[in-house]
Amino acid sequence: MITVGVEEEYVLLDPTTFLPLPRAEEVRAAAGLGSWADEGEVQNELLQAQVEVATPICTDLEEVGGHLLRLRHAVGAAAEDSGCRIAASATAPLKDVEPVPVTQKLRYLKMREEARRLVDEQLINGMHVHVAVPDREMGVAVLNRLRVWLPTLLAMSANSPLWDGRDTGFASWRTIVFGRWPVSGPPPCFTALADYEQRVDALLESGVIADRGQLYWQARLSERYPTVEVRCLDVQLEATDAVLLAGIARALVSTAIAEEKAGAPSAVCSPELLQAANWHAARHGLDSTLVDPEGRSRSAGDVLCMLMRHIGPALEEAGDQREVGALLHRLLQQGTPADRQRRALAEGGMPGLCSLITSEAAAR
Repeated sequence: MITVGVEEEYVLLDPTTFLPLPRAEEVRAAAGLGSWADEGEVQNELLQAQVEVATPICTDLEEVGGHLLRLRHAVGAAAEDSGCRIAASATAPLKDVEPVPVTQKLRYLKMREEARRLVDEQLINGMHVHVAVPDREMGVAVLNRLRVWLPTLLAMSANSPLWDGRDTGFASWRTIVFGRWPVSGPPPCFTALADYEQRVDALLESGVIADRGQLYWQARLSERYPTVEVRCLDVQLEATDAVLLAGIARALVSTAIAEEKAGAPSAVCSPELLQAANWHAARHGLDSTLVDPEGRSRSAGDVLCMLMRHIGPALEEAGDQREVGALLHRLLQQGTPADRQRRALAEGGMPGLCSLITSEAAAR
C-alpha cells in the first residue's frame, strides 16, 4: 500500500474584527501541550498569523480523515484559548493596514528582505499531499505524468475567492498570489532524475532562490521524505474535502508508477498550455471548462469523468473507490469550497462567511 500524509495551513483570525491575528507561537505551544496533538505535528509558518499541521504517515483514507479532525480540533481549541479562531480558507478574507509580522526565523527574515511586499501578502494557506514513491528516479517519472492533472486538482480544491474584503472573481486567488515567486506553477517535464537535479542546481547557483524550499512548483520531490509532494491545492473547508483530494493524489501517483513500469506513453502538454490551463482553473474552479491532459477544452464534468477512469484501477486496488466516488459526488452537488464561501457571503455578509470558514476549520 502506498502511504500518504497531509499538511494543512490555517490563518488565525480575530473573532470580532475577522482580521488576522499574530498569535501563532501561542497557539502552536498550546496545541502541543494538549493531549490531542504532539508538539511536532503543529508548526509555525512564514507569517505569525498562520499555523501548519502535518499528519503522521497514513496507509488509508480513514486514517487521513481521523488525523486531520484530531489536529483541527487541537489547534482550534488552542486558538480559542489564545483569543482567536483558526480559519480554513486559502486566503485571509480581510487584512489590516499594517502587515502581519514575519515569524522570527532567519530564513523567513531573509525572504522578507528579498521580497518585502510579496511576503507581506502571503496570507495564503495551502494543502500539501505527500505520496510515497520507491525512489527519486521514479519520483521524477511520476512528476512528468502527474503534471497534466494539476489544473484539475486545483479546480476541485479552489477555496480562496476573497481578498481584502472583496470577491476577486477567481475561485483560487491563492494560486495567483503564490504564482508570483520566481519558481512556481506547474513543474516542467524532466528527462530523468539527473536533469531534475541539474536544473535545481542551476537555480540555486543563480542566487535567485536561496534553497530548495523555494522550489514552489505545484508538484515536486520532497527533500525531507521519500515522497512526491502535490502542492497545488488550496486548504480545504472540511477534513472530508481534504480526504477526497488526498485519495485522488495517491491514486494519480499509483497510476503513474504502474504506467511507468509498463512503459505506457504519457500525455504531453506544452509548458505554456499547462500554465494557461492552471490560470483558467484558478479563475473558474469547476464552474466552466477545464483543459484536459491533452490540451483540449472540455466541460469540467467531462474532465472529472476522464480523471476517474484514469485512476479507477488504482482506487479499486487501494479500496478507496467507494469513498472517493461518494465524496466527489458530494463536491459536485455542493460546489467547490469557493462556491460555498460566496454563498455564505451573499447570505450572511462577512460575519456569515467567517462563521463558515472558522466553524469548519475547528471541526465542530
